[in-house]
Amino acid sequence: MRALLFDGTLGYTDGLPEPSPQRGEALMKVSMAGICATDLEITRGYMDFSGIPGHEFVGTVIGACSPELVGRRVVGEINSGCGRCGWCLKGEKEHCPDRTVLGIYRRDGAFADYLTLPEENLHPVPDGLEDHEALFTEPVAAALEIVEQCHIRPTSKVCVVGDGRLGLVVAQVIRLTGCSLTVVGKYREKLAILDGMGIETRRLEDSSSIGGFDTVVDATGTPSGTGFSSSLLRPGGTLVVKTTVKEGGGIEMGRVVVDELKIVGSRCGPFVPALRLLSAGLVRVGPLVSSVFPIERGVDAFKEAEKKGVLKVLIRMD
Repeated sequence: MRALLFDGTLGYTDGLPEPSPQRGEALMKVSMAGICATDLEITRGYMDFSGIPGHEFVGTVIGACSPELVGRRVVGEINSGCGRCGWCLKGEKEHCPDRTVLGIYRRDGAFADYLTLPEENLHPVPDGLEDHEALFTEPVAAALEIVEQCHIRPTSKVCVVGDGRLGLVVAQVIRLTGCSLTVVGKYREKLAILDGMGIETRRLEDSSSIGGFDTVVDATGTPSGTGFSSSLLRPGGTLVVKTTVKEGGGIEMGRVVVDELKIVGSRCGPFVPALRLLSAGLVRVGPLVSSVFPIERGVDAFKEAEKKGVLKVLIRMD
């Protein structure tokens, strides 16, 4: 099996055995996978992960206990719980203390020809949705988690900080609430994607005059970005942290106390409504794809994704 393998250094191999699904799991042939900021952080030591990274994927089920899944094109939720603890019984397997996380924690991921996941994690992809669109299901679901966690009203004043892969998706989802939305970023060409959708944008260098936001979403991917994001809040405002980096810091905790700020960590979200938004064209992801690499050039794909100004880099297995 071909795969990208990280063991302190990222490399390509074509000699791994095909994974064997456990009871209740399905085996999928991966067609395409996407590189996100978390994957890049893994190569810097995040979660001390060793194995096959990758968690945004589209694949076809080739083996399952449920015959209706076989042959279906699917995407998959990345958290797999024990199924027995209180968290799992509440339907919150993402907090299961014995969980595995696809390509991030204790489970090999999607930068390979094949992967396994519990059948309950899988969601069929609508026929009209292309592979490169469907593999954005996980980040769109992560963006939807914000509106599940925070009551964003049409009268709310909201700022998304970060014009990278996740920030551009988050902005499109949040604008559906009808709120007053501003996106702050570094790159004119990235912000132009949102400008074309009628979303107000500001370059970082021109953002000194803004502030007083009810909710600010940090999607910068940097500790310093988290600190800047918190500085844009009004007293009593809410900071939503989407950034996952190995090193933390950046928030002035004294202001958190004095201004009674709320900090919300936000991670995974619901796949079904994410697929609906993508199918309806309410979140446009085509402009976010920068390049596509074959799996054999996966290491080059990671190098490309590291470059400043680059958006989504995809890896194809077909």
